[in-house]
Order: sequence, then C-alpha cells, then structure tokens
Amino acid sequence: MKIAVVGTGYVGLVTGTCFAETGNEVTCVDIDVKKVEKLKNGIIPIYEPGLDILFERNIKAKRLRFTTDLAEGIKEAQIIFLALPTPPGEDGSADLKYILKVSDDLGPLLQDYTVIIDKSTVPVGTAEKVRDRIAKNAKVEFDVVSNPEFLREGVAVEDFMKPDRVVIGTESEKAQKVLTHLYNPLVRQGNPIIFMDERSAEMTKYAANAFLATKITFMNEIANLCEKVGANVDHVRMGIGSDSRIGKRFLFAGIGYGGSCFPKDVQALAKTSEEYNYDFKILQSVMEVNEIQKTKLIPKIKDYFDGALKGKTIAVWGLAFKPYTDDIREAPSLINIKELLEAGAKVKAYDPEAAENVKNIFGNKITLTDGPYSALENADALLIVTEWPLFRTPDFGVVSKLLKNKVIFDGRNLFDIAEMKELGYTYYSIGRETVNQESEVKA
Repeated sequence: MKIAVVGTGYVGLVTGTCFAETGNEVTCVDIDVKKVEKLKNGIIPIYEPGLDILFERNIKAKRLRFTTDLAEGIKEAQIIFLALPTPPGEDGSADLKYILKVSDDLGPLLQDYTVIIDKSTVPVGTAEKVRDRIAKNAKVEFDVVSNPEFLREGVAVEDFMKPDRVVIGTESEKAQKVLTHLYNPLVRQGNPIIFMDERSAEMTKYAANAFLATKITFMNEIANLCEKVGANVDHVRMGIGSDSRIGKRFLFAGIGYGGSCFPKDVQALAKTSEEYNYDFKILQSVMEVNEIQKTKLIPKIKDYFDGALKGKTIAVWGLAFKPYTDDIREAPSLINIKELLEAGAKVKAYDPEAAENVKNIFGNKITLTDGPYSALENADALLIVTEWPLFRTPDFGVVSKLLKNKVIFDGRNLFDIAEMKELGYTYYSIGRETVNQESEVKA
C-alpha cells in the first residue's frame, strides 16, 4: 500500500519505517528542512534499538523516502498518518495547532478516497475536529480514524512489529477494511485488532497511560510507607505481582516516572476531566506524588553530608528517563541535578546515550564523562537515576577505590541489600532498609 506519514518525530519515524518493513511504500513528510536532509542521508535523529537496521534496509530498497512537500508526500497515498506533536499548553491541555494546521492543508490536496489517521495522542473529540477541518476544502470522500500508538521507548520496534493489540477508532466499514489489510501482517499470532468508535479509541490511549502511571505511583507510595514500617518493597512487589489480577509489570519502586508520554498524558486527561466538570482526584494525586518522588533521595543526600553539600562532588549514573533511549523529557535526572547544583554541589554524570541532550540543558555547569567509572573519580557519593543494565553489576572494588566515601544513593533499587552490607557500603534505596555503616568516615 502507499502510505504517507506526516511528522518524523519518535512516533512518525518508527511508524513509517516499520510499515515500510512490511512491504508498503512510505513517504514521511516534515517541515524541518535540515532534519529531512539528514534522514535522506541515512542519519536518524533519535536513538531506538533496532530502528537503524530497518531504516537502512528500507531506504536502500526505496520503500522509505522523505520530503518537506506535503502535496508530494501524500500524492497517491491511500493512508495518511498524522504523527504530529501535541505538546502540553500552559494549562496542561494538549495543543492541537500542528494537527489542525495540517488538516486545513490536506483538504484541497486529496485526490481520491483516503483514510486519514490520528496517530498522535490526542484528546477525546479530536477526530471530529480533524474531519471538520478537512471537509471544508475536500472534494473527495475520506475517513478520519483514531489509531493510537502504544510504543515503549527502547523497545518500540518490537512493540510495533508484534503489538499486544491494535486499537482502531472508526465506524466506517470502508476504513475498517483498509486498516485490517494494513495491520494483518503484524497480528498473525492472533493478537486482536479492536475496532471501536473514535472517541473511545482516543480515551483508550489516555486511560492506558494514566493507569500505568497510577500503578507506578501507587508502588512508590507503598515503598515510602515500607521505609517507615520496616518492610521491604521488593518482597511486597513479588507478593502482590504474583496475583494475576495485578500482574508483575510496572511494580518496581523508584524515583518517579518521566518521558514524553506519561507526564503529558496524565496532565492532558486531567485537563479533559476539568473541561467536562469532572473532578478526577486520582490523577491529581498521581501528578503530585510523582513530582515529589523524583527528588526522594535529595534530602537523604543532604542529611548524609549534614546539610553541607557545597563543594561536594556527586557522581550521577543515568540521565535518560529510562534505559535504551536518549530521551530526557521529564527525566528525574534533570530535577535531581538542578537540586544538587542549587545546593552547591558539583555533578559528574554518565549515560550511554543521553549525555548530549543533557549537555544542551546544563552546558558546562556539570561534567559529563565517557564512562561510568570516570564519573566516580574523586566523587563524594554516587547517585543512580536510570537503571541501565551496565550499572547492575559494577566492579565494586573499583567503585570503592574511586569514591571518597563508600556511599550509594540508589533511585532504582539495583543492588542487593545483603551484598551492600557485606561490601561495607552505606546504601540508600527506595522502600527498603538503609544500610548504614557506622564505621563510615565522611571525607
């Protein structure tokens, strides 16, 4: 099939590349001239494992191309995906200006029946707005469909090629037939294509992300209570995760969630609730708790140094909001670094992929290193923010030699409590016993 994808951000680029991989002819459209030139030259602007292989293969096969010209990009397209940004406005609502602008432009350009798909995460009722905008100038039949994405950064290619489910919001039988044909190659193992009305599909995306954010936040609250009552959140997690009604995923305690989806989508759903005069109390609590949780370890770091952080050097492992991505949007690392700098501390940080993005924010206010151990040299303490696998089994002999104090503040519960005791570390984590070595002498 001939497909156009308008927008080459994270969702658009993964969508376009993966559909090309299943044999479709895909043209991606973007107004950013420099970005399009880089894509034409084989340069991917994001880090996503496995995407580069599919990208190069389909560029070479001429199934994937790029342009800044909307008319050229959608010419002969049977399906047009709108994968445009929907950033939060000042009031927390999703800003639809990019989607609506493209909708205005599309109307007079359509030459034959076309299925136009909202792939971006958009508020309930957006499909109707897009349909009205296109209809003002369209001279041919078209359908507007809601088809939200459920991609996890770091495993987006796998999620796209082997989806748990495909949610499609349309009551048009003609559009259903087109999209069944498009998605059938991805659901051969029997995972469902779920058809519903547009508003329900739009709500499904927000409900899914809000529920997962709530699940994470609930476990963080349980972890905070565990610390006070002397329980171990890891044991609690295993005890409740084995219940099939609850499940094992998204139960790991830590210093909050970040990224481009959960914070924005929870906020947008709360705003939608407000617009419909519904007081969605749980969402308000989720947002408040998550912001507090992000800096959960900062008071412990200050207490350890008796409130005197000025001149101390804190090593930070992990900057991306999660492993296997370079995305730092709403990343807990940012607010932790900010708090440390404001307290007068120096920061040396390492991340396998996100360092350049953090440098664009902090510049020379922090030191970025080329490896995890380099960040520890002459550092007074280690703060772990992102659970990259390479941080899970470090050489503790090297760590203890490089750190001035054998103290670790672990925001992702990477290490075993018993091992930390045996190795002689003072070790702070989330929702677990603090290992406090009385013999520790602070430098």
